[in-house]
Amino acid sequence: MVRTASTMLPLGSLLPSFDLPLVRKNFKRKLGTEKYSDHINNYMLGQKPVLVMILCAHCPFVKHIEQELSKLDSDFCNDIQMLAIASNCIDTHPEDSPEYLAKQVEENGWTFPYLLDSDQQFAKSLMAACTPDFFLFSASTRAEHKLIYRGQMDDSRPGNGILPTGLDLRAAINATLNSQLVSKDQKPSIGCNIKWRQGSEPSWFC
Repeated sequence: MVRTASTMLPLGSLLPSFDLPLVRKNFKRKLGTEKYSDHINNYMLGQKPVLVMILCAHCPFVKHIEQELSKLDSDFCNDIQMLAIASNCIDTHPEDSPEYLAKQVEENGWTFPYLLDSDQQFAKSLMAACTPDFFLFSASTRAEHKLIYRGQMDDSRPGNGILPTGLDLRAAINATLNSQLVSKDQKPSIGCNIKWRQGSEPSWFC
């Protein structure tokens, strides 16, 4: 495990285009105006704000906040579109294979889509660096969601004695839902480094 911080993608960046397969059909809602299929792309997201979460099954930093992710799912499921993305290389880390991700979903009762970024291109397009890593994009009527928050969920980390509350992320979500400006005082997330495929590590990892 390499303790890694977010690279902090520049605010205002557009949500990159993507078309990724689902871990499984575990969802109870429609996505935007489309019915669920075996994949999701950025044109299916609708107009709501979009929260992209870089997660995995084995990382202790992710496990530490799983219950708070479930609370976020319950509290904001009707107001924002949450997307979990799994980008770790499963050749070197089979504990992040789809069957373990599906088990993670089942154990936590998550209803948001969990997508497989097998070629890691989506994570690279976000300059994602760690698990967990969070990216909140604005609402959009033209599929041009702009980055308004990136970084940590809150100050809690495994072993630091602070309970997960989602304070920072919740403040950003509530601000955008109330048509307020999101504070630009944003702290990087800290977690395990994304497990890149050998020979394809991005420049910010090397």
